[in-house]
Amino acid sequence: MSIFFNLSTIHDCFLFFQKTDLYLWPEFDMDYYHSKYKRVTKKRKGFLKKRIILTLIILFVIAAITFGYLFYLLLYKANVWTHNETSESVYIPTDSDFEEVTTLLYEHGLIINRKSFELLAKKKKYDEHVKPGRYILYNGMSNLELINILNGGLQTPVKVVFNYIRTKEQLAAKVSEQIEADSASISDLLNDSVFLQQFSMTPESASMIFIPNTYEFYWNTDAKSFLNRMVTEYNKFWTKSRNEKAEKVGLSRSEVVILASIVDRETLKDMEKPAIAGVYINRLNKNWLLQADPTLIYASGDFTTRRVLNSHKEIDSPYNTYKYPGLPPGPICIPSIASIDAVLNYDEHDYFYFCAKDDFSGYHSFAKTYRQHKKNAKKFQKALDRRNIKK
Repeated sequence: MSIFFNLSTIHDCFLFFQKTDLYLWPEFDMDYYHSKYKRVTKKRKGFLKKRIILTLIILFVIAAITFGYLFYLLLYKANVWTHNETSESVYIPTDSDFEEVTTLLYEHGLIINRKSFELLAKKKKYDEHVKPGRYILYNGMSNLELINILNGGLQTPVKVVFNYIRTKEQLAAKVSEQIEADSASISDLLNDSVFLQQFSMTPESASMIFIPNTYEFYWNTDAKSFLNRMVTEYNKFWTKSRNEKAEKVGLSRSEVVILASIVDRETLKDMEKPAIAGVYINRLNKNWLLQADPTLIYASGDFTTRRVLNSHKEIDSPYNTYKYPGLPPGPICIPSIASIDAVLNYDEHDYFYFCAKDDFSGYHSFAKTYRQHKKNAKKFQKALDRRNIKK
């Protein structure tokens, strides 16, 4: 039997050995380009490998750019919008949680993209460490800037101002409008004799620790911290020089403040205050009744009074200086620094009386004798009648 071999048969044999791993001789490896053999050449393999690597590199670069852009948006893109396009104050109450903060920000329309803000806030764990206070948000701030401020508790202080205050209740109400502490908590401490005892003060004298000025506080200051700070400021105010002047006048700190409160209600003209203080110092030195009209108004509790009547002089109150000698038990208002310094630097003169001028200029006529004072007072009373001021 004869065996016939042709080229096609040889090729089929080679393919059989290769597919069955019986082809072990690399020298017989050949390049095949015909599609029917489905054979990839070494050159083709290398090309595909390079192409895959290049494709992966390109995909990686695209992913990196995309991730970088998203990261940029998350951190640095402007995400705060304020209504006046400059700045806005945000007040975060004590014991607020993250949900309450987001509600506060969202209700005021301050955050542009909420999801990105919340994502970064949680990433930086701000949601676990909310800090109360007043924070200034600027238009165009990024998430990173905002969260760094909130997370760091980087508050912007508030300026607390109180002037022309008559009572402790008015003071508490005024201050509570400027810090987180409510008026009730402030009033309670000002009437707490046990708390005030540590400062050698009573509920009657407590208002003297307040020196009208402009003070910086963190908004989330509570009542106790506020009062402790005021005591510190009070002690700073009483310098060695002021203490020496008070000693020279013959008055204690508290007595200076009480007398200054009377002077403060007598006139708004700072240039007159030392002269009026001098009148009252003269009366005290002579053991006279002070007979200060502002104390009668304080005793009555009616601060709308424009004309003091004889009926006011009959009020039974330790603040009625027409009835009781010496200074009242506490200030009748929170006096200005100018009034306190007017007492410490009072004018030395021989005047024992003064009366408002009938031109309603706010200035006063001073007199050495009661006769002259009666003339001045009569002019002023007629002026009140002409204006129909009866009470």
